[in-house]
Amino acid sequence: MGPPPPPGTPQVTEAVDGLIVGHRLMAAGEYELALQAYYRAAAEHGLNADILSALGSANLKLGRLGQAEQTLRAALKLDPAFVPAMNNLGVVLMNEGKFGEAKEVFQNAFALDSGQSDVIRENLTRALALLKESSYSGPEDTSAFELVRRGNGRYLLLNTK
Repeated sequence: MGPPPPPGTPQVTEAVDGLIVGHRLMAAGEYELALQAYYRAAAEHGLNADILSALGSANLKLGRLGQAEQTLRAALKLDPAFVPAMNNLGVVLMNEGKFGEAKEVFQNAFALDSGQSDVIRENLTRALALLKESSYSGPEDTSAFELVRRGNGRYLLLNTK
């Protein structure tokens, strides 16, 4: 234990929610720390679709595609209509070269979102284009794709080439 805080320092009586901390750490590019914050949130609140989706996103950013896919599928078992988890699963599948399944996942996310999200529409369009390209030219290099948070649980698949 360190020295006491300076006089007049407000006392913190309540910790910030681990899910919020994790989202901030993801935005800052601190994926391993975000993963730890999401685990803390899971310990505090239990494993729900939102936390599982967040864990899956952090694992994706860390390159742990198998873990990300498992976690996102678990989130969708808890809440089959949870659009952020569905979109994130589509991103994982794209990175794994599973364009056909990714297209289906993005189509479902787009339908559940009632077509209101431009980001999901763009993901679906990109998946359709890659599916068409891969059927003509063989497997695509998906290492350049990444998940980018766009606020309020919306994600975008970007080609960084």
